[in-house]
Amino acid sequence: MIEVKNIHKSFGDAHILKGISAVFEKGKTSLIIGQSGSGKTVFIKTLLGLFQPEEGDICYDGINYRSMSTDQRRDLRKQIGMVFQGSALFDSATVAENVMFPLKMFTEQPLSEMLDRVNSVLKRVDLVNANDKYPAELSGGMQKRVAIARAIVMNPKYLFCDEPNSGLDPRTAILIDNLIQEITDEYNITTVINTHDMNSVMEIGEKIVFLRNGLKEWDGTNNEIFITENKAVTDFVYSSELFKKVRKAYLLEREGKI
Repeated sequence: MIEVKNIHKSFGDAHILKGISAVFEKGKTSLIIGQSGSGKTVFIKTLLGLFQPEEGDICYDGINYRSMSTDQRRDLRKQIGMVFQGSALFDSATVAENVMFPLKMFTEQPLSEMLDRVNSVLKRVDLVNANDKYPAELSGGMQKRVAIARAIVMNPKYLFCDEPNSGLDPRTAILIDNLIQEITDEYNITTVINTHDMNSVMEIGEKIVFLRNGLKEWDGTNNEIFITENKAVTDFVYSSELFKKVRKAYLLEREGKI
């Protein structure tokens, strides 16, 4: 679990995060949504420890990041998996080498054990027999699955995903969403996803945090977002015609009319 308590982050005179508090639970997929410039990227980078807030605290399973020693912070980094927006694979490395990279960086396992772990996670993301391929030989969806395999190869406690569906067709995006949720359930990971994808909100939004102008405007589940009266939320999410139709169907079903 990750607890965020009243964090503030500024760059010069620009106050980006303005006292955000939130809880991201273990075993659940939590989504951060909001318009461009709302503070989503700065927020997730602050959670990752890439930015230090001027005020507030971030606790990982009850341990405050501010109070951690250098060694504790290094250990925490080993427990974090990250899926980047563009997958961020090494073009000159094979699939197996890409997935093995965190193991080489953070462990001293024998090569045979590392290969066993690589094969295990590649099987989990349905990429058997892809070890010797290079990223350029893979589709966008396959590249994303390699990125997910690399993110979970260290068996992390925390998984962060930055726009995991960016550049994918709708069908592949749904497959990636389902894979992330399945892995979250199976590994009991605390998963935090930064996204613009309203389909992800509808499908896997067990917890949604909506940011607006550096503030947490609303939080709730993917069911609660259909019935919220918060105008900022409705103005944002109902700009999608698909979301409007799904909301209408949801409300009719809730009222027993369909």
